[in-house]
Amino acid sequence: MWQKLNQSLSGVDDDGRESFFDDESDGLCSLSATQRMYGFAACLIAGLVLMILSLIVFAKPIKFAILFTFGNVLAVGSTAFLLGLGQQMRMMFDSVRIYATAIYLGCVVIALICALWIHSKILTIVAIISEICALFWYSLSYIPFARRMVSELMIRWCDTEL
Repeated sequence: MWQKLNQSLSGVDDDGRESFFDDESDGLCSLSATQRMYGFAACLIAGLVLMILSLIVFAKPIKFAILFTFGNVLAVGSTAFLLGLGQQMRMMFDSVRIYATAIYLGCVVIALICALWIHSKILTIVAIISEICALFWYSLSYIPFARRMVSELMIRWCDTEL
């Protein structure tokens, strides 16, 4: 299993073809497959720890928003270690998920603005809820037909005839 993972992270499959995990850094960063896995794991774990720690300070929405948002960004950004920053950016801003990415990043910025500059607990909570929904919608963009299924499900649940 580790052999196949190393081969896919190094950019060559068994057939000699280039794999999905190509090195897209154009020589700017030369991490080995093991270093990429460690970087991915460290960022993902740090992000998850920050999100879990944010639950401890849930009663203080401003501290919660800061911890949760930075944890969220670390967890989402951890895949850049596996894919390379260039590939990660191309996938995020692909035509299929450009709107989901823009809304997610906008919600992250709004949550931080509400927490750090406005200091409004209510606006911060609304921004965090929006950020969670945007991250959910963004994540669904990586699963084929998932957004369509969720949309149709929501229409069925919320469609009321008087």
